[in-house]
Amino acid sequence: MISPASTIRIRTMQDHIDVVSLADARLGVFAAAVPWREFRWYRKQRHFSGSYWSATMQAPVGYESRLEYANLLLCDFDPRVEWILSQPFLMEGDDHGTPRKHIPDYLIAHTDRSMCVIDVKPAAKLQIPAVRDSLAWTRREVEAHGWEYRVCAEPDPVLLTNVQFLAGYRRGFQFEPGQIDAATTELDAPVTFGEAARAVTPIAGELRFARSLVLHLLWTRQLRTDLSHLLSTTSVLEPT
Repeated sequence: MISPASTIRIRTMQDHIDVVSLADARLGVFAAAVPWREFRWYRKQRHFSGSYWSATMQAPVGYESRLEYANLLLCDFDPRVEWILSQPFLMEGDDHGTPRKHIPDYLIAHTDRSMCVIDVKPAAKLQIPAVRDSLAWTRREVEAHGWEYRVCAEPDPVLLTNVQFLAGYRRGFQFEPGQIDAATTELDAPVTFGEAARAVTPIAGELRFARSLVLHLLWTRQLRTDLSHLLSTTSVLEPT
């Protein structure tokens, strides 16, 4: 059961703070929300902050570390995700007599309208008592509300390498819709990546453009392949 005192503070584009009971929180309360903290860049800062152009949001989404960036990239690649907000709120409440405050790293909405709160922590820090207790309290409160709660650490390095490479082809406006449709129709059976690129070359005009088009189809999940192995010309692609 959610603690009656648990609230979330949401910062809006007008720099106003909305205070909402966690029990009453729905996706709609985040319509005007912006990240709780500003993402800053300065010399010798301890964390690598940045801004990533999200294909899901068609807009930049911030991150405060390379590990947050890696997990943001995987969220952007996930076809179930339709909305992402970084540092969505400040949650405040009581944990058996201990006052707690916590700012999650991401809030995402899935295509089925289910919500998920995400915290990103290096695996080495997950057993530190203060970190463990804060995350455990957050999990109890979020899951009692009916939302999913996920703690993400370092992703599989091969998967991350593949998705980071495919992300270079995530921008749909760089490809002609007619060519995307024609390539999808052409690649209606399992083929290797090399075979797919050659098959799409008459559609794209040149082999290099054909490769880009095939990689865009992999990013948008119109094609699939085993991303637990590094992508190569011999990777087998299948229509979804």
